[in-house]
Amino acid sequence: MPEPVIELTGVCRHFSTDPPVRALDNVDLRVERGDYLAIIGPSGSGKSTLLNVLGLLDSPSSGSYRLDGIETTTLGDGARTRLRGARIGFVFQSFHLLAHRTVTENVMLAEVYGNHPRRGRLARAEQALQQVGMGHRAGFRPGRLSGGERQRVAIARALMAQPALLLCDEPTGNLDSRNTEAVLDLFDTLRERGLTILVITHEDEVSARAGRRVRIGDGILTEQG
Repeated sequence: MPEPVIELTGVCRHFSTDPPVRALDNVDLRVERGDYLAIIGPSGSGKSTLLNVLGLLDSPSSGSYRLDGIETTTLGDGARTRLRGARIGFVFQSFHLLAHRTVTENVMLAEVYGNHPRRGRLARAEQALQQVGMGHRAGFRPGRLSGGERQRVAIARALMAQPALLLCDEPTGNLDSRNTEAVLDLFDTLRERGLTILVITHEDEVSARAGRRVRIGDGILTEQG
């Protein structure tokens, strides 16, 4: 059987404040290849801490996190950075596009800080834009795009490295209902192509489109029916 993309076993994240905070409490989570999972919960529930752990931006206090078959808790900082760049594509609420760069240049920037060959970078960026239906906007600057189009460009940038996991943090939080629907339609298409997608959200409309829903509260995960 292939390894799951995400496998958390007994993951805890504690912060030594006064009083101490148990942001994640003995979390188990398994996400198979091709899953589309929504993690929902209110502010202060542990969503941000879980996102940071899943994105290799923070380490658990205890427990095991295997990403695409690799145990991450024993890796040094450099190895974690390389694994994050190779296996995870990030999509955030804010698009983080450079206003003075074209759409294609913004997507190409995904490879500037990784160990990626320069040869073929333009072609890979153009292919990623075609995947998200933004090839016709390649020469535009972000200021000429709608919010939904800017988010599609951000998704194309996240797809450049052909990641094992697309990790999305409130990806429709800055969008109106029409653009939200367009981005969610894109996620459906990417999932049909076999991409593993994990969306962290507080919006019922967003979580309802996922194949699985998990609720987080007080650092504890509960699978929803």
